[in-house]
Amino acid sequence: MTNTLISSGAQARPVAPAGTRRGLGIGELLLDGGFWGRLQETNAHATLQHCLDWMERLGWIANFDRVAAGTVGTSGTPRPGWQFSDSEVYKLLEAMAWELGRTGDPAVGALWDELVERVAAAQDDDGYLNTCYGHADQPARYSDLSAGHELYCTGHLLQAAVARLRTHGEDRLVEVARRAADQVCREFGPDGRDGLCGHPEIEVGLAELGRALAEPRYTEQARLFVERRGHGRLAPIALLSPAYFQDDVPVREADVWRGHAVRALYLAAGAVDVAVDTGDDELRAAVERQWTRSVERRTYLTGGMGSRHQDEGFGDDWELPPDRAYCETCAGIASVMVSWRLLLATDDVRYADLVERTLYNVVATSPRADGRAFFYANPLQQREPGTPMRPDAVNPRAEGGARAPWFDVSCCPTNVARTLASWHTYAAFVDDADGAATVTLAQYASGDVRVAVGAGELVLRVDTTYPTAGTVRVTVLEVPDRPVTLRLRVPDWADGATLATPSGSPTVRPAPPGWAEVPGALAAGDAVVLELPVEPRLTWPDPRVDAARGTVAVERGPLVLCLESVDLPAGVALDEVRVDPAAGVRPHDDGALVRARRLSLPDGGTGAPPFASGPPSDPGDDGGAPAELELPLVPYHRWAERGPSTMRVFVPTLPAPPARHLSKETP
Repeated sequence: MTNTLISSGAQARPVAPAGTRRGLGIGELLLDGGFWGRLQETNAHATLQHCLDWMERLGWIANFDRVAAGTVGTSGTPRPGWQFSDSEVYKLLEAMAWELGRTGDPAVGALWDELVERVAAAQDDDGYLNTCYGHADQPARYSDLSAGHELYCTGHLLQAAVARLRTHGEDRLVEVARRAADQVCREFGPDGRDGLCGHPEIEVGLAELGRALAEPRYTEQARLFVERRGHGRLAPIALLSPAYFQDDVPVREADVWRGHAVRALYLAAGAVDVAVDTGDDELRAAVERQWTRSVERRTYLTGGMGSRHQDEGFGDDWELPPDRAYCETCAGIASVMVSWRLLLATDDVRYADLVERTLYNVVATSPRADGRAFFYANPLQQREPGTPMRPDAVNPRAEGGARAPWFDVSCCPTNVARTLASWHTYAAFVDDADGAATVTLAQYASGDVRVAVGAGELVLRVDTTYPTAGTVRVTVLEVPDRPVTLRLRVPDWADGATLATPSGSPTVRPAPPGWAEVPGALAAGDAVVLELPVEPRLTWPDPRVDAARGTVAVERGPLVLCLESVDLPAGVALDEVRVDPAAGVRPHDDGALVRARRLSLPDGGTGAPPFASGPPSDPGDDGGAPAELELPLVPYHRWAERGPSTMRVFVPTLPAPPARHLSKETP
């Protein structure tokens, strides 16, 4: 692997807020294998080309060619793809930009040059760029702000340009994005139309482009869009309320996230950007308030967000059905975007904890091991085995219990691609102020860290097999000529963690959840060892979550585990299994073993309604499947990798569980 950005790596990151606290640059951490390193390499070598091939095959990229050639509407065939398909091309370009910045891969560079030229050729003279509106036989520009997604697409174009600008510098795509942003500012600025997009995203794109180009007009336009939200400006969609668009309550007045989950979270991310860059503490506090209640009452154990399929949206407080969980992959990525921004703004460790939970149990769950199929929705229970997806077919459904190579609405594969290509920029952050710097490791992966601190560098080597094991060893290789403090995150679940530090002779001390600071001045050769207890533990749902009452889940370190039907003895159905929490739980490979009992359930077929069934009975010794079971649970992110299966995260207990909220029990 080559890297050309060590010297400028501090600038090459997706999020660059005002203030002294910043995330890592693309060249400041080089992963070498491990959980995230393998996912990142698979993304580079398989997923990018996979996404490009599908969009070529379906004609989504050729839409740009038709606009450039002026042949829109002349073929007599409809434009392929949904009105927002341009955004998938832009998310792929963003992924390519981060990958080029990470490795300088010439093959990716060649794909980049060709794709950028095709996109650029479709831009109108005044900067407008969209292949679905504004041309012959198409609806007029901005004629459907509620559902047209024009500004949403532009927002993703701007984010792709930010990635290129920060990893490479000015180029053709940056020029295209600048002209597009200027057109938006003219059209929707203070003297333009008083409108906004039904799908937030332009806010984040404008804010980051404003930072990257030092252009305050873009920040101001992002602020205008945030402030316009919540006043009923958007035309309603049948069967959906204004909350679907977050257009029911102004952002700074809302107490919780509601409506379409991805929309809500992209809007929140843009609001944090605006709040930080304009010093609007009230707006930032509003997003923090929304985060707190939404995570406490509307977020799944996996970190997934979105309880309802109808609107891909949040449910009410405590409405968290495992089997009907939507938990869109894109919502998980958007959640990471919001939490990362709040972490940089506040230094509050709870945001890093949610980032970890969501990365391992939503983002990492979506791609198949080969990087060529994906989950769109991420339920916590699968009642029927999924149907294997054809490798050459588009999946028309978001759910189904099997990873699909592509979707009719394929927002998730490209979103996964851009997130994995830049994953390491979310692993640590630097607070460099007042002549002293603090470097914080927020996520753990093996690799070399080379952080710019003033005119010097702090160079670290991180060795770990986390999350399989809980040992994280950090060796200091080089220190700058100014004071620097090192901190490591102890997750909220890690009761009993310890930190060994080299103050004179190695000392071991307890490390309670939160930030664990290494005492004293760092010196080359120092070694710090964090030991995190990753033994499996039982986790009980809050008793107000009706759909999960009477069940228990198992976690191991940051991983949520699940029970799959492929691991059950012959003749045992998943619905028949009852876990015995009194028997405890013990490690098994990278999962856990639980003691359980099989209960006989009515066969059905009598015509009686399901609520007329009798209580379950003990099958006893019927010569068939055993009544006493010891069953393995596997990491949720791997479920359905071994073929179609039924699955559940929250497993019914025998006897009834105590009323405890997400408490842990480690045998």
